[in-house]
Amino acid sequence: MKRSSTVSSSRRKSRKAHFTAPSSVRRKIMSAGLSSELRSKYNCRSLPIRKDDEVMIVRGLYKNREGKVITCYRKKYCIYVDNVVREKATSKLKMKWWRGFNSSAFLILASSFAFFSGAKVNVPIHPSNCVIMKLKLDKDRKALLERKDRSREIKGKFTEEEVAMADVD
Repeated sequence: MKRSSTVSSSRRKSRKAHFTAPSSVRRKIMSAGLSSELRSKYNCRSLPIRKDDEVMIVRGLYKNREGKVITCYRKKYCIYVDNVVREKATSKLKMKWWRGFNSSAFLILASSFAFFSGAKVNVPIHPSNCVIMKLKLDKDRKALLERKDRSREIKGKFTEEEVAMADVD
């Protein structure tokens, strides 16, 4: 059921908005949940993921692997984790024979190519498949956590103590 009349529920429009989103919006989309310890400590469920956070992958082929975030690739909506790598497949040259092709020239050409057998490459992981285990905290991140703290009083409301102190003056 549609909740807001100002927001489109069209599949086409929402996909376009997702894939043409600016980097600032992609940052918000690339959020990951916090671990239960961090969730109870900061009273917050999720945060946008960033470089140097330590994460644990909870879904997919690389489930239960832990590591530090190397890169947040916003253009592809993925992150790279330092312990999550795979071996690159061996590349093979396809020999194409055509009229007038010299086989000795092909051998020289084939020897000049580099074969990447077993090279290690990072695997892209979507942040929603991860849980943040350890945060990289700086002043901006601390301010964000303070703003998102759910246990604080509702914004704009006065507590009974503040009202009592106002009457004292």
